[in-house]
Amino acid sequence: MTDRMISPNANQEEEFFEKSLRPQSFAQYIGQEKVKQELSIYIQAAQKREEALDHVLLYGPPGLGKTTMAMVIANEMQVNIRTTSGPAIEKPGDLIATLNELEPGDVLFVDEIHRLPRVAEEMLYSAMEDFFVDIMVGQGTTAHPVHFPLPPFTLIGATTRAGMLSAPLRDRFGIISHMQYYDENDLKEIVQRTASIFETEIVTEGAVEIARRSRGTPRIANRLLKRVRDFAQVQADGIINREIADKALSLLQVDHEGLDLVDQKLIKTMIELYNGGPVGLSTLSINIGEERETVEDMYEPYLIQKGFLKRTPRGRVATALSYEHFGYPYQE
Repeated sequence: MTDRMISPNANQEEEFFEKSLRPQSFAQYIGQEKVKQELSIYIQAAQKREEALDHVLLYGPPGLGKTTMAMVIANEMQVNIRTTSGPAIEKPGDLIATLNELEPGDVLFVDEIHRLPRVAEEMLYSAMEDFFVDIMVGQGTTAHPVHFPLPPFTLIGATTRAGMLSAPLRDRFGIISHMQYYDENDLKEIVQRTASIFETEIVTEGAVEIARRSRGTPRIANRLLKRVRDFAQVQADGIINREIADKALSLLQVDHEGLDLVDQKLIKTMIELYNGGPVGLSTLSINIGEERETVEDMYEPYLIQKGFLKRTPRGRVATALSYEHFGYPYQE
């Protein structure tokens, strides 16, 4: 996959960076108001009943704070959280080892839960519903099942591809929350909060400029802020204003709508080679040198939300807004 300045995926350095910025409570968590309000009610109700919170599924594009939300839920419930991911659970024993660490009421967070192996997923069914798993011990004629009880716990699953979850697994989540792209005002607040943690001076107009080029994604907003901060320290007086932010982001080739070189290549390919479409996703991914799943999961959602791209039964179509944005004459 192309290394993108505004990719919503995080590397190891950025994961450490994000941990230092993560809010600890709903009061500190900026944005996602509907999700926070609903979860707050469910958490208070569970605490009054002295029960574990019902299982939670968080889904939405990458970089929107699903992992952070899981951490906040555990903090609000005043319980411990164990974290893992779908690809990390290769066999049932890996899952059992993780479940064995849980105390009553604890949270088990599984990122990329749509990538769980089938055998581990099926083991989760009884764990989620009745808090037990049955495992086979021994081999051959000595093999026998062992009933393994579990304490009441909360499974929080996160996924960017909710449609890939099997119906039996999806139906076992009592709370399903859709994480939405952030609006410009929320992203501005996130940029200002991060800047204060970095002890970097930023004026409101500078924060707005970074926010509106961040694709509605906090991870990207924080990444862009780091680069603009570097630019301000080297080529200015260290203060981030609108002019400095604009110059830095233009140098990074992130335009005023948050589109980077890959987005621009995708749209221009559709217009220049296929008269705006419709064009098949596989053909388009070959043209721009990206995997089909990467185009579908990482590039398209934002382009569709912003009105640059449409999905049709015959393929992808560039909209009139795309033609206008890139200066091409548009014909219906």
